[in-house]
Amino acid sequence: MTQPRGPGAPFVTLFDEQSRSERTLPPAFQALYAPWPLPEPTDRPFTYVNFVMSHDGRVSFNEPDHLGGGDISRRDPHDRWLMALLRARADAVLVGGSSIEAAGNHVWTPQAVFPADASAFAALRSHEGRSSIPLMVVLTRSGRMPAHAPSLDDPQIPVLIATTSTGAATAQRILDQREHVRYLVVGDKLDQPSVMRALRYEYEVTTLLCEAGPQVYGALLQDKLIDEAFVTISPIMVGRTDEQQRPSLVEGAAFPPADPPQLRLLSVHRQGSYLYLHSRYQQT
Repeated sequence: MTQPRGPGAPFVTLFDEQSRSERTLPPAFQALYAPWPLPEPTDRPFTYVNFVMSHDGRVSFNEPDHLGGGDISRRDPHDRWLMALLRARADAVLVGGSSIEAAGNHVWTPQAVFPADASAFAALRSHEGRSSIPLMVVLTRSGRMPAHAPSLDDPQIPVLIATTSTGAATAQRILDQREHVRYLVVGDKLDQPSVMRALRYEYEVTTLLCEAGPQVYGALLQDKLIDEAFVTISPIMVGRTDEQQRPSLVEGAAFPPADPPQLRLLSVHRQGSYLYLHSRYQQT
């Protein structure tokens, strides 16, 4: 297997209580980051999210040309390498319809965020029996999305649009006929558990990385469809005002005081003033 170069220096392990009984990374990747045992899927894909947030819990400056996480992470190489690793172990990457327009020219592949280790991540995917490029799953009720974007135009990137009956009609009008774009229609409502079951059994997705925004994250949490969270804490403050609304990690969902989602911390890594948290949701 091609040896990864890594982000310049290994992550510093501060805490790690992960079981080693599950599928772990190859030794060369472990030496840079951690074993990261990967649990088996259930009746849906094993699903994990990845976010970078500021010290005060914001995930975006929410300004033109400053919508993405790169401004929050200050393009930290360790955050980018970890993002690529998370994509490399995913059979599919889930994004929201609005994420595509906000992403500009970005595509959701490992090499897009850390090209220096493109060969190593490709070898890891092959070693773990994954396709060369993750399936891009677009979760959208309305079906509205840009007519053209690199992630939608490239025939090498398989795309699955999970949507409603109305949303599928809208998306098909916008995108016209593209052989690499398929549709998963789950009736008049976007039933997220049904989407997950279809991904598992119809599309053979065992690992799913969610890179959608705070609204989708909140909706998936409400349906208890998230297993783990990888969160980078950046050493910057973003703030917000009534005029400058800046989203937090979860938006569009409010959980009851008696039963909020709760995580168990699995590992904490550090590099400089950045912290990299890996946690697992305690499903009830």
